[in-house]
Amino acid sequence: MTAPNLRNRYLQDSIETASPAKLLMMLYDRLVLDLVQGEEAIRAKQIENAHEKLSHAQEIVMELQVSLDVEAWSGAPGLANLYTYLITELIGANIAKDAERVAVCRGFVEPLRDAWREAAATAVAH
Repeated sequence: MTAPNLRNRYLQDSIETASPAKLLMMLYDRLVLDLVQGEEAIRAKQIENAHEKLSHAQEIVMELQVSLDVEAWSGAPGLANLYTYLITELIGANIAKDAERVAVCRGFVEPLRDAWREAAATAVAH
């Protein structure tokens, strides 16, 4: 098996065996990475790369949105609204190639990622 195949197999196994909390962290980490790289690509005028990163970020937010149980806790409807906002902004940023709109989205996502990470760590500790 070649090195890229081994890597892909490892990544697939990691995803398939991850706990829900770990999977959520993986999604948020990748979302932040896509936003950072998309913003950088826009600033560097790398249009295709920016489109790829922002499109992937949109897909992640959509996955987060559809997997959100809005009945699970009182903050869920607000989070669902935030996901809708992020999708709209990322689509607009991608069309306009607007790095500032991407940065604003990242400003919402990074604290959320950190909060989910803290919640997951607290849950494991108890």
